[in-house]
Amino acid sequence: MLKKVLHRTALGAERLLDRLQPRRNHGSGTLVIDPYIGYATPEHLILRGRVLAGARSKAAVSGQSVLRNFMQMTSLFLTDEVAGVTVSHGGTTAITDEEGYFQLPLPAGRAPGWHEIEVSVADGGTPAACPVFVPRPDARFMVISDIDDTVLHTSAYSLLRNLWTTFSGNALTRRIYPDSAALLQRLSEQGRNPVYYVSSSPWNMHAFLAQVFNQAELLRGPMFLRDLGLSETQFISAGHGSHKGQSIGILLKAHPELTAILIGDTGQEDASVYCAAVRRHPGRIAAVLIRISEDGLSTNDERGLAELKDTGVMVFAGSSFQSAILKMEREVF
Repeated sequence: MLKKVLHRTALGAERLLDRLQPRRNHGSGTLVIDPYIGYATPEHLILRGRVLAGARSKAAVSGQSVLRNFMQMTSLFLTDEVAGVTVSHGGTTAITDEEGYFQLPLPAGRAPGWHEIEVSVADGGTPAACPVFVPRPDARFMVISDIDDTVLHTSAYSLLRNLWTTFSGNALTRRIYPDSAALLQRLSEQGRNPVYYVSSSPWNMHAFLAQVFNQAELLRGPMFLRDLGLSETQFISAGHGSHKGQSIGILLKAHPELTAILIGDTGQEDASVYCAAVRRHPGRIAAVLIRISEDGLSTNDERGLAELKDTGVMVFAGSSFQSAILKMEREVF
């Protein structure tokens, strides 16, 4: 019921904003690129981002009020996206879609590590450096981790608590789980194994999450977030499970030589989502690590974990990842 109310409220707000400030097309105003972290495939470097008509909100400062936090967080969602504009690097171009998103595939061949590649936007827009990560050739596996309630305190299992946590805080006040940070650092083996983040959070929060990760010194990696996709019938374009499943499939295809370790929590039934991924991609999932969230195990969680264990994949489930680190030390490293 609450989700339906939020859907109707958000849809009405979007219609009002569209009337007050219609979306811009080619050549209207100064366009800016909101860059997302890109990733590599055997054939391409995939640069990603979104073209907006105007700059994003300012960074948080220490001690600012809850009201200011709310205003800053709300501003992340009140964007004026620009469709049908050309972005480019060198001779390679891409066209933004109806929500302003773009993916710009460049030829592979750059050295492993982090690269900042300048992307230009047509009609006098402001260029931006789009970060992209290229894994090392000696990687043994990749890590695919959820964000909310897996590495970042969110309370996603409760919509009201989730909304309060999201909108009352800022990048300086949000808390991560130290055991998750330690687990990711150990699994990365000092950068040998690539780490990716798959989350149901919207793309509007990409820059915010990047700030949180930087503030907490959490391991950086490309994120696969979700489009809000407001419409008459949908609040968000893809369901939690389908979004995560699709993103895992993209990453497994991008690294055909690597198996994956999946990390998640019970707050959004990741055990069932990951079990489906194990069955869709036999032999590609090396282990699944699940944090049991503060509200404990539901009947669906227990069923999902049981089905996951029946697949024969290594499974860990607990309230802390400290024991998972010991388990991985014994069985993986």
